[in-house]
Amino acid sequence: MITPRTIRHCRQCGTAVVYRVPDDMDSRERAVCPACGTIHYENPLNVVGTVPVWQDRILLCRRNIEPRYGKWTLPAGFMELDESTADGAARETVEEAGAQFEIGPLFSLLNVVRVGQVHLFYLATLTSDRFDPGPETIEAQLFAEDEIPWDDLAFRTVRQTLEWFFEDRRRGTYTVHAGDIA
Repeated sequence: MITPRTIRHCRQCGTAVVYRVPDDMDSRERAVCPACGTIHYENPLNVVGTVPVWQDRILLCRRNIEPRYGKWTLPAGFMELDESTADGAARETVEEAGAQFEIGPLFSLLNVVRVGQVHLFYLATLTSDRFDPGPETIEAQLFAEDEIPWDDLAFRTVRQTLEWFFEDRRRGTYTVHAGDIA
């Protein structure tokens, strides 16, 4: 895989960086500042969210933003600095759905290598069936398993997480799942 070259200038001194293997202890090309020697690393982004449950139904949000405008998703988004993955998942659920809930354990972790992302979803128990969606959401709605708009889901990570959730529910026990989206 070829790493995208997204860093153009040194964050320390502003000099244009060069891409090269920085020393004998590394094996990848990195953005290296020829002036001050700072090595800049490009790392995956974390997407965090929840699988919010109300009785036998799952809360989904219809996207009011690109990518995948108008498609359904679990409430999720990019993790921010200074928050844990669970805190970020909770924040995103409030921002996107305006939901009231109790956050539960980590449920799924999916690597999306081709876009440099890791998606983490936590189980969440809704404490109310009233929602106040934020500006990124057209509507927030509860769905039974047979009502899930499978053909209109925004992301493969959401589909995989929901498939695991319903399999676990049928089995009567929830475990942590991990996988890769090719």
